[in-house]
Amino acid sequence: MGDRPSGSWLKPMLKALSPQFREVAFLSLFINLLALALPVFILQVYDRVVFYSGLTTLQGLVIGMVVVIAFDFLLRQGRSRLMQRVGLRIDVEVGRRLNAKLTALPLRTLETRPANYWQTLFRDIEQVRNLVSGPTAVLLFDLPFVPLFIGLIFVIAAPIVWVLVLALLAFVVLAWWSSYAVQGASRAERTASLGRDGLISEMIAGRTTIKALALDAAMLPLWEDRHGGTIERSLVRGSRADTFGNAGLGLMVLTTVALTTVGALAILDQLMTIGALIAANMLSSRIISPLNQLVGAWRNFATYRQSVTRLGEIFGAEEERRESEIVLERPQGVVSLEDIAFRFDDDGPAAIDGVRFTIKPGGLHGIVGPNGSGKTTLLKLMQGLYRPSQGRVLLDGADITQFTRRELAGWFGYVPQECFLFAGSIRDNIAKGWPDAGDEEIVAAARLAGVHDYIVDLPDGYATDIGEAGGRLSAGQRQRIAIARAILGNPPVLLLDEPTSTLDRRAEEELRTTLSQLARERNVVVVTHSPILLSACHNMIALDRGKVVLAGPSHEVMPRLFAEHAHKPPLERKA
Repeated sequence: MGDRPSGSWLKPMLKALSPQFREVAFLSLFINLLALALPVFILQVYDRVVFYSGLTTLQGLVIGMVVVIAFDFLLRQGRSRLMQRVGLRIDVEVGRRLNAKLTALPLRTLETRPANYWQTLFRDIEQVRNLVSGPTAVLLFDLPFVPLFIGLIFVIAAPIVWVLVLALLAFVVLAWWSSYAVQGASRAERTASLGRDGLISEMIAGRTTIKALALDAAMLPLWEDRHGGTIERSLVRGSRADTFGNAGLGLMVLTTVALTTVGALAILDQLMTIGALIAANMLSSRIISPLNQLVGAWRNFATYRQSVTRLGEIFGAEEERRESEIVLERPQGVVSLEDIAFRFDDDGPAAIDGVRFTIKPGGLHGIVGPNGSGKTTLLKLMQGLYRPSQGRVLLDGADITQFTRRELAGWFGYVPQECFLFAGSIRDNIAKGWPDAGDEEIVAAARLAGVHDYIVDLPDGYATDIGEAGGRLSAGQRQRIAIARAILGNPPVLLLDEPTSTLDRRAEEELRTTLSQLARERNVVVVTHSPILLSACHNMIALDRGKVVLAGPSHEVMPRLFAEHAHKPPLERKA
């Protein structure tokens, strides 16, 4: 099961990093204590060295400041390296956890959001890392020392402390207001950015179609609309952030003017010295500068909270089973569906409605039906990629929900209608699910798929680079390699979705022979409209609108299908 949503997933990780944070806090303590040296140096120079002409005192003060500066540099370097290690650990651990979570999510969960949404989750990790280990985190470690500087100002320049306290309150109000105003704008900007990036992903994926049909003129207005919306929301967010940033700078200057004015009046009344005023102004910069940064940092806080929430929702999502209670031997491959029903949406129509049948190994089984009848969905239900809303799927009498995705992938070989290959060599693609497979096993799988002769005829053979998504191969070659990938590992059940859609007649006949051979020892289920493959099927299941309308031996089902098809009106036949 998944973790709890929101930000609770991050707390254990931050707790594990508490030793490093304590070290950073310890170094920040000394860094801020050393920051007191410069105002004290200025105070002593004006009130003692200049007034009394104490050159020896000046020499000692300068030597002391050199030592302080060197020590301060070493402390800051140490703090920076600690924060870098914190950021690295967050990157590694959260990245690994997110990748594992995505692979454990059910297919339906992954299909509910566009691909670019899942990509942006890894950018959310960067947002979390930057806040926890970047300048904003250092700012949070420096803020607790503000009372220390206020206390010192009270000691050396008490008449102007009240000005600084009022400025402090003003900065807190401005920072809170900034958070409230910028957060909503940041969320709207990200939503618009996701929409634009999603369109870009579609354009890249469909680049061949766009070029072939000259769709650039049709796509350009869509892109301009989404890109313009993103820019507009970015300008709104930037305008608000700039407004509060400029207000912070103005408030910082106003505070300095007020401190100097009130201090000058106090000097005229002989309530403080010129050195005390200069030192107090320097100390006030140690207070005002972090507070002004805090105003600008609220956007980072807002983005951080949104990123933590999004990651928490994913970490809290229900996932597939990762561990089985017992380890079973290789099943025989008897697949039973008991009153299976499935809906893509809770309030939508049933894609699969009350399907019930059993298919056994030792034969080739065909699933037929018009487009949209639920054939592909049924295959995904059979191998556990989709979880039925009603009923259950059994493998050798055992409910498949008790098994892990790794186990099911080893028992169900699957060739989807749209075969996807990964960039790399042919060998890597065939052995993608079985990286420890030997050369003999890979060659045997390629022979069974009927692609070995083609591969060995290439200059680099199995080491041939197929390019992005197998773009250097024909559709038929990609499909054959996908079949070899599904066969490798000797699964007892082999599911194929329209495997002849890109094959010529000769290749179809070769595939029919291959599948007939595989079906002698396996349970082979094929979704197809190919008469060549259907002629080799022992049993057939006909679907229509998610229901089984005919099922049984092929020699009984085929005539009835043709008879029903012949009596349909021409338009309905075409559909």
